[in-house]
Amino acid sequence: MNRSISISEFDYPLPEERIAKFPLAERSASKLLVWQGGRISERRFADLGDVLPAGQLLVFNNTKVIRARIIMHKPSGARVEVFCLEPQEPADYERAFAVTGSCTWSCIVGNLKKWKDGPVEIRFTLDGHEERLQAWRIGDGGREQTVRFKWTAPMTFGQLLEYLGRIPIPPYLNRESEEVDNTRYQTVYSKFEGSVAAPTAGLHFTPELIASMQARGFAFEEVTLHVGAGTFLPVKTDDATQHPMHTEHFEIRRSTIEQLAEKWGAITAVGTTSVRTLESLTALAWRIRTCGDPQTDRVIGQWELYDIPTDFKGSDALATLLDYMDNMGFDRLKAATQIMITPLGYEFRIVRNIVTNFHQPKSTLLLLVSAYVGDAWHDIYDYALSHDFRFLSYGDSSVLIR
Repeated sequence: MNRSISISEFDYPLPEERIAKFPLAERSASKLLVWQGGRISERRFADLGDVLPAGQLLVFNNTKVIRARIIMHKPSGARVEVFCLEPQEPADYERAFAVTGSCTWSCIVGNLKKWKDGPVEIRFTLDGHEERLQAWRIGDGGREQTVRFKWTAPMTFGQLLEYLGRIPIPPYLNRESEEVDNTRYQTVYSKFEGSVAAPTAGLHFTPELIASMQARGFAFEEVTLHVGAGTFLPVKTDDATQHPMHTEHFEIRRSTIEQLAEKWGAITAVGTTSVRTLESLTALAWRIRTCGDPQTDRVIGQWELYDIPTDFKGSDALATLLDYMDNMGFDRLKAATQIMITPLGYEFRIVRNIVTNFHQPKSTLLLLVSAYVGDAWHDIYDYALSHDFRFLSYGDSSVLIR
């Protein structure tokens, strides 16, 4: 990249009182800002079916937030918080949650200075028996530590997290997780465990709203992208292009790609994680078109999508993927993405419309919004601030329609 982005141009004043600390009693009762071709109006989220063009295919991220925060203690009594980020051994999420006895994860450790060596542990009772979970640091990885867990209870690691862990609500809420977060910091369609943050645009949907939209001709498909803690990292470099994007793993079924191909031009992504997943498909397809295979690592680079010719349309990408999967006999694709969508001339090739919440100042998510609406993000956020919209994860929503 030869150009730069001054992150100071993507700052705005966000008073603490505008950050929604708790969810509304009813999911779909949140406010909905509608941006359509430069015009701004205001509705309720329950009206989404009245706002979107008819016949849209909405794409959800069906990842499920894990109870990733475990409070443990040193023998001295010192409290240490271990925040599980990503499995290392086994490295696959499904196997990592199914393993018994021991496993290794990449973690963020709170109060790290108190954990120099030796194990930390938590003792608990299960079916009348005293059990123990212990953890050891393996080396010193800086911000992210490699942690080895061992436990005595006849439980999988997924069951152990469900039993002992806490939902990792966003740090900007400045509070401990509460009972309400166990259900409301999950989408109603969450299925596959692996995220440490919710795909929050989907928190507004209810089964009733989905059913009513389906009855009106809207279609729904799902992808899976496991959201990492990097989603909360602010851009700390003056030039946003120097910000290293985190890696997030995703999976998509062939049947979903087939529906995307049929509905190309009428695809609404619910949330920035769905946007990142769908747009990353173009990079995989371009690798197939140019190299014959998407390569073994299947990690989409931060700027890879900017190098793809503009005449390679999203419809071309989806057709390429379908042919490749048919030839290989694949029913799903697994890959990972580091893409950074910015207003540096990014071309959306799969996504037509976006449903998204209001994001933090100086964030990569705000850059993504700007890539879609241009400088109109100022008007959108000014309107939201002056019309009592609630911000961030538990806040209100917007739908961006070109």
